[in-house]
Amino acid sequence: MGLFDKIFDKKLCAICGNEIGLMGNRKLADGNLCKECAKKLSPFMTDRRESTVAEIREHLAYRAQNARVLLGVTPTRVFGRGYTKVYVDENQGLFFVTSERNYMSANPDVIRVDQLIGFRPTIHESRTELYHHDREGRQVPYNPPRYRVEYRFDIEMDIRSPYFNRIAFEFSADHPESPASDLYKALESEIAALQQALDPANYAPVAQPVVEPVVQPTVQAAPQPSAAANSWKCACGQLNQGNFCTNCGTKRPRVYRCDKCGWMPEDQTRPPKFCPNCGDPFNENDVG
Repeated sequence: MGLFDKIFDKKLCAICGNEIGLMGNRKLADGNLCKECAKKLSPFMTDRRESTVAEIREHLAYRAQNARVLLGVTPTRVFGRGYTKVYVDENQGLFFVTSERNYMSANPDVIRVDQLIGFRPTIHESRTELYHHDREGRQVPYNPPRYRVEYRFDIEMDIRSPYFNRIAFEFSADHPESPASDLYKALESEIAALQQALDPANYAPVAQPVVEPVVQPTVQAAPQPSAAANSWKCACGQLNQGNFCTNCGTKRPRVYRCDKCGWMPEDQTRPPKFCPNCGDPFNENDVG
């Protein structure tokens, strides 16, 4: 079999099973990935070629979970002057970085502020020598040399995650020509504000939606509540087990219980947005 025979061999995606077109293959360590499945990977993933099919399946399960967590994120501040922006949910201590305007469709990775272990703003200075034309019309340098100077603001973040560990992007769009300019000072000020907004010390340790490695698609069930835990007290003072009060006939109030694992919040008046045991969103399916 010749080289060209191998090029035109039929290849199937190890994830979806569809046939891969001639220019659509994305190599894995032990298989092939179609470009449609590759689009679902995190944009910050850099080791796709070294990843196995099993690792890609785990990564895609994480990405599906991330899409559910994203639904509960409400950004309170947005930072960035260029295409890439940082959205911060200060109420939950979460953030994500994306260059897409419609970020919900892009499914950006939701990151907890305590996963940020490094924040490095860098200012790059570039010099371009200026020239002029002499009396003969020739382009010649100035004496002494003159330069046009520009400053570009970049940010690098180190992230504690099993799926990627670094995010790097340009923070600026226009490049100031002097540290004394208003634009230069505004960029410095905004980066300082972003670093402050991402400081874990500013956030109390509260229960938050967590995106962790997904090893198995099944979720370990929480211990089932006891009969005592299922009891409820009516407004008339009667303690009951059933759906109606045995003293006055009042219907039992709505009870919140995760329909995936059975977990019940202690405070039934303020259920969480996500189950802290399995991550499933709380909705009408969780109301009994």
